[in-house]
Amino acid sequence: MRVLLSLSFIACISFANFAQASTTTTQTVQAEVNKKKAVILAKETIGGKTLKITEKTDFYTVRILKSDGHVVDLHINKKTGEVKKD
Repeated sequence: MRVLLSLSFIACISFANFAQASTTTTQTVQAEVNKKKAVILAKETIGGKTLKITEKTDFYTVRILKSDGHVVDLHINKKTGEVKKD
């Protein structure tokens, strides 16, 4: 009996959250990318060890040492988070 009540309670809460999320209009405001986020984006793109981070006006340059010994520079756009290889 307790299990049935618990499951129905969880279902009601889940449905209420879903209904609230679908009725409210949300605007996604993308925050500017910081150095930490730039490193995370670079490592997600190319795994390896971070060697250096350089900040420019519009982008960060993250230098990554890959496991095979190659060094790669990635440019991460500060506003969009777009990653480009150098």
